[in-house]
Amino acid sequence: MMVDGSTRVFGVLGDPIAQVQAPRLLNTLFAELGRNAVLVPMHVRPDQLAETVAGLRRIVNLDGLLVTVPHKVAVCGLADRVSPTVAAAGSANALRREPDGSWLAENFDGTGFVAGLRHAGHEPAGRSVTLVGAGGAGAAIAVALLDAGVGRLAVHDVDADRREDLVDRLERHRPGIAVATAGPALGDADIAVNATPLGLREDDPLPFAPESLRPGGLVADIIMKPADTALLRAASALGYPIHYGRHMLEGQLDGYRRFFRLDAVTVH
Repeated sequence: MMVDGSTRVFGVLGDPIAQVQAPRLLNTLFAELGRNAVLVPMHVRPDQLAETVAGLRRIVNLDGLLVTVPHKVAVCGLADRVSPTVAAAGSANALRREPDGSWLAENFDGTGFVAGLRHAGHEPAGRSVTLVGAGGAGAAIAVALLDAGVGRLAVHDVDADRREDLVDRLERHRPGIAVATAGPALGDADIAVNATPLGLREDDPLPFAPESLRPGGLVADIIMKPADTALLRAASALGYPIHYGRHMLEGQLDGYRRFFRLDAVTVH
């Protein structure tokens, strides 16, 4: 793809940014669709997020933003409107410029995670799921798991206020399914999900002890780089089935395609 004066620009904001896989997948999608567009990584520190987004809004050929750690919660307050999913999760991972110049926030982490599970043959409906991590991605995954019909969702985060706040929002969204737990509740879980950043660095501790999971329980990680996190290696060595982080991003592509109207002719 040749970048020229007519190229439409998308950015992905994060800190760190080297681990993001979205540019590879989205730029491939742009090429397949014949779109003159490019997605570029943008390393933005948390204390400069608001200033950066305010500046980016002034770029006329910037059509949208993707958002990764640690900005998914903070960016919600920088959008003009948020979707029902964002309102329930309290986090966003995509912003779209509307025809009137306003910005709409959406979140595809959760729907992408559920789509990835199903594509790999792991149906979450009726299952007992333990989610470790109630931050931006974890909150969106929690909403999508409830929408997918899980039987029980146990949410743990080391930040007690954050896990309680998420479960309060989930109770309003779909009551009676999610509970907050002081530690990872693994004993009766069919699926255990790491939605924390633990695993980005090789010296990170494990987010939970996979040996505490019942036999046959699925261990899923949302970290994409490295693909084989310490958690997944430990779980695999113990004989548990594992689910890689890349499946969540791959499961988001159809959502991005619709949200950014990539099949339509964009009028500016």
